[in-house]
Amino acid sequence: MDTAREDWAGRYLRELATQRQLSEHTIAAYRRDLAELGNLAGHDDWPALTHADMRRFAARLHAGGQEPRSIARKLSGWRGFYGWLSRQISLPANPVEGVRAPRRPKTLPKALAVDATVQLLEANRHGHPEPSELCNRAMFELLYSSGLRVSELAGLDLAYTHADGATSLGWFDAAAGEVVVTGKGNKMRRVPVGGPARAALDAWLAVRPPAKDGSAALFVSTRGTRITPRVVQQRLKSHALQAGSPVHVHPHVLRHSFASHLLQSSGDLRAVQELLGHASITSTQVYTALDFQHLAAVYDRAHPRAKAK
Repeated sequence: MDTAREDWAGRYLRELATQRQLSEHTIAAYRRDLAELGNLAGHDDWPALTHADMRRFAARLHAGGQEPRSIARKLSGWRGFYGWLSRQISLPANPVEGVRAPRRPKTLPKALAVDATVQLLEANRHGHPEPSELCNRAMFELLYSSGLRVSELAGLDLAYTHADGATSLGWFDAAAGEVVVTGKGNKMRRVPVGGPARAALDAWLAVRPPAKDGSAALFVSTRGTRITPRVVQQRLKSHALQAGSPVHVHPHVLRHSFASHLLQSSGDLRAVQELLGHASITSTQVYTALDFQHLAAVYDRAHPRAKAK
C-alpha cells in the first residue's frame, strides 16, 4: 500500500478507534481488509477505483476460494471506508455501493438413510429401561414419525387444556392417533403418529411422573418440569453418539429424514408440505433434490450403462 493510501487508511482507522471506540480486534480486522483491497488495487489510488473494479475484486476473492460470508464482510468494510472517504474528498460515488458478494450455495438438508434412521431409533435398548430412557424413545420416535420441529415437540401437552387463561398450543390426541401442533405463523396442523411412536408414547405415559409445576406437559424431565428444546437436542446427540452414528444428529435431522423418506415413497409434495407445516411449497421443494439424489444413487447401482467400462 503506497504512502497516500496508508495516510487515508490510517486516518480512517484512528477515527474508528477514537470516535466509535471499536475494539482492537475489530480495528485489526478492518486494517487487514483495507490492506487486501490495496493489494487487489495494485498501483491505483483509492479515488481511482470504480464500481467495476470492486465487482472484479469480489470475483477474484471468490475465485481464490474465499467464502461468500467473508467476502460480504470485506465489502461492507470497504463500503464504510469509502463512505468516510467521500466526506474527506470529492468522489463521484461510493464504488462499493451495490456490489454484492457471491451467493452462498444452497445446502441441502441433512437426512439419514432409512436403514440408518431405524438403527438409530432402535439403538441403546435393553430389558429394563429407566423412565428417562422411555421418555427419550418416545420423543425420538415422535420426531421422526410426525416430522415435528423440536419446539413443537417440547410444547406438546398430554391433551388439550384450557384453564386459568392458558390454552394448549399442541397436544397428543391419543384417540385419533395424532398430534396437534401450532407451527410458524401460528398455523395449527394435525399430523398422524405412527405405530412405533404410539407404542413408545404408551410406554412413556405409563411411567411419566406428574409435573411439579402442575403443567400438562407431555414430556417432563427428571425434575418434573417441561422438557426444553435444548434438553431434547442434548439427549438426542448423546443417544446418537452411544449408537455409534457417524454423523452429528440433531432433532431437525429427524424432521428432514421424515420429509425425505415420505417424499421418496409417495412423491406427493403437497402432502409433505401440509405435514411439515410449510407456508410455501418452495420450502418443501428442497426435498425433491434429496429425492433425486436417492434416485440417482439407485440408477448408479442398478443400470447396466450407469458406469463406464
